[in-house]
Amino acid sequence: MLDHVIRGVTVVDGTGAPAYTADVGLRDGRIAVIGTVTEDARTSEDAAGLVLAPGFVDPHTHYDAQLFWDPYATPSLNHGVTTVAGGNCGFTLAPLNPARPEDADYTRRMMSKVEGMSLVALEEGAPWTWHRFGEYLDALEGRIAVNAGFMVGHCALRRYVMGPDAIGGQPTSEQLDAMLRLFHEAMEAGAWGLSTTQSSTHSDGDGQPVASRHARPAELIALSRAVGEHEGTQIEAIVAGCLDQFSDDEIDLFVEMSAVAGRPLNWNVLTIDSAVPERVPRQLEASERARKAGGRVVALTMPILTPMNMSLGTFCALNLIPGWGPILGLPVPERIERLRDPEVRAEMLRRADSKEAGVFRRLANFGRYVIGDTYSEANEGLTGRVVRDIAAERGQEPFECLVEICAADDLRTVLWPMPTDNDPDSWTLRAETWRHEDVLLGGSDAGAHLDRMCGAPYTTRFIGDCLRGRKLVGLEQAVKMLTDDPARLFGLRERGQVREGWHADLVLFDPERVDAGKATLVHDLPGDSPRLDSKAIGVRAVWVNGVEAIRDDMVTGAVPGKVLRSGRDTRTVSTR
Repeated sequence: MLDHVIRGVTVVDGTGAPAYTADVGLRDGRIAVIGTVTEDARTSEDAAGLVLAPGFVDPHTHYDAQLFWDPYATPSLNHGVTTVAGGNCGFTLAPLNPARPEDADYTRRMMSKVEGMSLVALEEGAPWTWHRFGEYLDALEGRIAVNAGFMVGHCALRRYVMGPDAIGGQPTSEQLDAMLRLFHEAMEAGAWGLSTTQSSTHSDGDGQPVASRHARPAELIALSRAVGEHEGTQIEAIVAGCLDQFSDDEIDLFVEMSAVAGRPLNWNVLTIDSAVPERVPRQLEASERARKAGGRVVALTMPILTPMNMSLGTFCALNLIPGWGPILGLPVPERIERLRDPEVRAEMLRRADSKEAGVFRRLANFGRYVIGDTYSEANEGLTGRVVRDIAAERGQEPFECLVEICAADDLRTVLWPMPTDNDPDSWTLRAETWRHEDVLLGGSDAGAHLDRMCGAPYTTRFIGDCLRGRKLVGLEQAVKMLTDDPARLFGLRERGQVREGWHADLVLFDPERVDAGKATLVHDLPGDSPRLDSKAIGVRAVWVNGVEAIRDDMVTGAVPGKVLRSGRDTRTVSTR
């Protein structure tokens, strides 16, 4: 007997093949039959007019902590994501050295600063009972609703072996050997491989460059070589040039890391903007050179524009503009005083518009900002208005006007920068870039930057745009880009397609309605901490390993997800 039958559904199977109509029967977590189902089933549903696709695979998330208090990985699961890749950017919650209990506090503060996670939620929502990486994976086993795989964070490896010397120090040969042993042990327990960062934007809770930023190329190459000794492993890496354009040294590093491992290396995020046409070919040069050297470098890029909340009062992307961090890190009264100084503002604007600002130059057009929530009587009626219009009324420069609005709210004002790359030429360039063999959709950062952005719904928003919006890609290809393509990059075994015998990770949606709702602030984290959430529109149901986990945007309470371990659940994707 079948567990469930989805009757008369339009199947988009993830391979890019044309859609077709069939019944799909599920049994024991697998897709048992596709065609005309006559066998009895415990339950069934009529799905005429609906689309059944493989569950979406999000290749870049930070659900490492959230899964402990939210096993459903919301809102990703609501939007059809059945498999998430975590442990990215060099940051993981394990391993933790049992001889230094204070390392857990250091890790929590680092994650709060660098990934915008609530410190209270990290302290109250996760058990922190593990030391080895395998123990962390075991702590999640059997209690999650999505499938999840995790890289090992370079920062955690360094901290475990070197302690506080991981910041600023270099490992001795004995320490590097210890780091490698620890890394091999993690991969034997099921870690997907190495994640690391050299990005200038990544600082810990003390404001210091995170541990992996102090690693020299030889250390990174040694760790990469270790990746190649295990089945089903990968590399994920971030460097400063990911934000704009790679240096020659960064390209050399990526190429060598991938080639010595014989494994794909993915990075994020490729920002596509017609105003900077030289960026895409420069960034993809790393991929071209890697192919020639026996490696593979894959760029992740988002197929939607993700709205972001900004503020002059809390840490956000504005703090990452060169020269802005020290000013925006001052106590609020002193910060306001400095921001009101015309000479200070002029220098800030100069730095924001300089080449060194890279992709953050897009944030410097303050006339295009929209005012969000306000908190003072002086700002009553400004919510939803564009700064340039207010500035014209007041006879002020846009940045001066924005500062005065924020100052009236003691810098609590919410700011919404309007995207500069929402023009037809940028969307045409995106469609062209997506066709490159080493470009993959993803980079949501789901689980991170919780009160600033909500990238998780990129799946449904992209599908809706392909069906009823710009229509840059056909439905079958769009589904393939969200399912089989990332599944193949990670070597997922029997996932990513609607195929008999494969795991029943499925999403059922209404093609006339599928979309994502507006991101809204909710307070549902441990400690009543806030995050942005987005409702799924037109998603009828989501199955994970054959069990219904979502029905009409509501979690069912089932936790059928699996911790996907390298080797057992992933096969090797060799570059050689």
